[in-house]
Amino acid sequence: MTGVRFYQFMKKKSQNKILVFGGAGFIGSKFVDMAVSKHYKTYVIDSLTYASDLERISHVMNDISFFKIDINNKKEVLKFFLKNDFDYVVNFAAESHVDRSIDGSDIFVKTNINGTVNILEGIRRKKVKNYIHISTDEVFGSLGKNSPKFNELTRYDPKSPYSASKAAADHLVKAWHTTYGIPVIITHSCNNYGPWQLIEKFIPLSISKALTNQNIPIYGSGKNIREWIHVDDHCKALFEIMLNGRVGERYLIGSGEEFCNIELANIICIYLDKVKPKKESYKKLIKLVQDRPGHDFRYSLNSNKIKKLGWKKEINFKSGIVETIDWYIRNEKWWKKKIKKGFNLRVGLGEKK
Repeated sequence: MTGVRFYQFMKKKSQNKILVFGGAGFIGSKFVDMAVSKHYKTYVIDSLTYASDLERISHVMNDISFFKIDINNKKEVLKFFLKNDFDYVVNFAAESHVDRSIDGSDIFVKTNINGTVNILEGIRRKKVKNYIHISTDEVFGSLGKNSPKFNELTRYDPKSPYSASKAAADHLVKAWHTTYGIPVIITHSCNNYGPWQLIEKFIPLSISKALTNQNIPIYGSGKNIREWIHVDDHCKALFEIMLNGRVGERYLIGSGEEFCNIELANIICIYLDKVKPKKESYKKLIKLVQDRPGHDFRYSLNSNKIKKLGWKKEINFKSGIVETIDWYIRNEKWWKKKIKKGFNLRVGLGEKK
């Protein structure tokens, strides 16, 4: 390919415009990173709540257009859409921590439901190729240990204020598709992990507790089961769905790798014993605490539908968790800074601070 042809190819490729809501969050920032690497003209909207961090996308700030807008501000959201056109819109913006939703549901209802409607109303005024709505596996409720995996036809049965608010948003997205003809796809992934995840979530919380020699709290018996996927694999799946998925449908994104909570805490401790040994094993820090209300026992996803698009998991948990723990060891300054800011972290999965 000659220099001129290559330039024309890159120019044509970069003309696709993508708008990412929640692009300074954990998963959204990785998606933004990939969008830039794929030469999309990338626009990012984020309200920069406690869970957001521009440091996550600092390395691509010169390659994106960033706007600080709260999706709960309908006037600003609609104004933004009226002034701009996009090929694709992807919405990661949400309140996502179950414990916080139990403590106070108002912001979850406001952001996850009303905020989603504001985005839908903005899209309704424009012509886009696809709107990807990021949901969660939690809208399907809870599975028994030997129950069949969730699939795209599983009925909704949310058990927490968080999952109920996400379920409501999903129904609104489908309604706007049916009523107004908006091209939408809804995605549901299993638990994500990887670098840059806020330490209110299970894996980084366990790592940070261990590294600061504090108890690693585990709800109830520790036997609750979750499926885990690396954030890179999740975002690659989203691109596959965005470009090749069928409009009006939903896709489940899972890894097939399930662990009970106490088993996962032990995996983290065993690795820390190896790379940062101390007098006693980190396992001594694991502590069972009172279970939280409505604690779902197990989530597990059947991902056959997305695999038919050609996607497959690339990062196995064994290597992914090592990379993740190493990142938190190297970047202790970042997550300790978050703690010092006192962002009302419910540290203890059952303990309050």
